[in-house]
Amino acid sequence: MRNSPNRIVATVFGAVYLLVGLLGFAVTGGMDFISTQGGLLLGVFAVNPLHNVAHLLIGGALLIAGLVSARAAKTVNTVVGAAYLLLGIVGFFLAGTAANILALNTADHFLHLASALVLIGVGLGTERAGATRAVTA
Repeated sequence: MRNSPNRIVATVFGAVYLLVGLLGFAVTGGMDFISTQGGLLLGVFAVNPLHNVAHLLIGGALLIAGLVSARAAKTVNTVVGAAYLLLGIVGFFLAGTAANILALNTADHFLHLASALVLIGVGLGTERAGATRAVTA
C-alpha cells in the first residue's frame, strides 16, 4: 500500500468519512431523516441523517477500495471525486431550497470541492511503478 498514492488516499479518506458519518448522528438526533436544515458537525458543517448515511456509504466504498487494490482505489477515488465536484458546484444552488435534502451549507460546499480536487487529482494521476506492477501481476 505504501507505493500507491491512490490506496493511501482512499484508505485515509474512507476512514475519515466513516468517522464523520458516525459523529454526524450525535448532532442529528430527533431530526427528520431528510431535512433541509441540519445539525452542525464540528460547529461548522451542516448534516442531517441522510447526509450521515451518505458519508458512511462513501467512506465504506473508499476504505474497501483502498484495502483491495490500487486499481480499485484509483477508480473509486475518481468516481467519488467527480461526484463531490458535482455536489460542490450544485450545492451552491440548492442551499435555501426544498431540494437541499442533504442540509448542505457553504462550509459543506467548499469541503466537497476540496475533497473532489484531492480525489480526482490522485485518481487521475499515475501510480508509482511498483504499485502498477503489483496490480497487474
